[in-house]
Amino acid sequence: MVMRTLRSIFSRNNISTAIYRPRNSIVVLYRRAIWCGRIYPWLTRVRKVSLPSGRMAEEKKETTAAKKLPAVPESVLKRIRRRESVKAARLQTSIKQRANRYKKRKVIFKRAENYVKEYRTKERDEIRLIRQAKNRGNYYIPGEARLAFVIRIRGVNQVAPKVRKVLQLFRLKQINNGVFVKLNKATINMLRIVEPYITWGYPNLKSVRELIYKRGFAKVNRQRIPITSNSIIEKKLGRSGIICMEDLIHEIFTVGPKFKYASNFLWPFKLNTPNGGWRKKTNHYVEGGDFGNREDKVNELLRRMV
Repeated sequence: MVMRTLRSIFSRNNISTAIYRPRNSIVVLYRRAIWCGRIYPWLTRVRKVSLPSGRMAEEKKETTAAKKLPAVPESVLKRIRRRESVKAARLQTSIKQRANRYKKRKVIFKRAENYVKEYRTKERDEIRLIRQAKNRGNYYIPGEARLAFVIRIRGVNQVAPKVRKVLQLFRLKQINNGVFVKLNKATINMLRIVEPYITWGYPNLKSVRELIYKRGFAKVNRQRIPITSNSIIEKKLGRSGIICMEDLIHEIFTVGPKFKYASNFLWPFKLNTPNGGWRKKTNHYVEGGDFGNREDKVNELLRRMV
């Protein structure tokens, strides 16, 4: 009898119902056992089984899911903290740099304003002296020039060793190269030695500014670098008190105490052949040629070469 009841309980139909209705599988088996009328002690345990409701099942799932949430590894937390600290440090440095740039801009603007005032007062004083001399029936003779701009106009063929050495000292290694030179007894004697190979004169403020702004390159670590920002000048000449382009122009034009460092900072200017070409390189400028001292007329030549 026991075997028959078991067979009736675990028949194909019972298994199929249990498979197709998994929630009521125990209930189905229990009902089949009662229907057979053969309930044995091992089946009495089925009565004591309490089926959990849907809400309780969901709550259990949520609690188990909450318990099984993966914890963040310590290495990941350290990495996040490190990134946050680096980000905060970068933000502080950027704020400081911005404040420093603002201060430098104000200083540069004030310096440029003072330089403009200085140039204007100098021009007015010169005009005033010319008028006073004219009213008195005299001639005004300006002071000797202190700044010269030298341009090489001839090549390397048939050049004497002494001339070649002087050109090398002036850093004039190619045709149409130009440099600023401080005029004194030594440099004037050197200019006389190489006079057939160069032309030179006294540049004005406009010529100096155009040369530096348009054709100015810096010499940094023996490399020719364009002057794109004031930071390049400050890194190289900051110790000399030159921190911007206007400082550089002022130091060169006025031939200040730091002229040597300022002129060496600038790479020799590479100029174009003048519009219309040269007239005659083998003759002096006074004779209708090109080489020699042009005095103030060098500014017209620079307009055609820049």
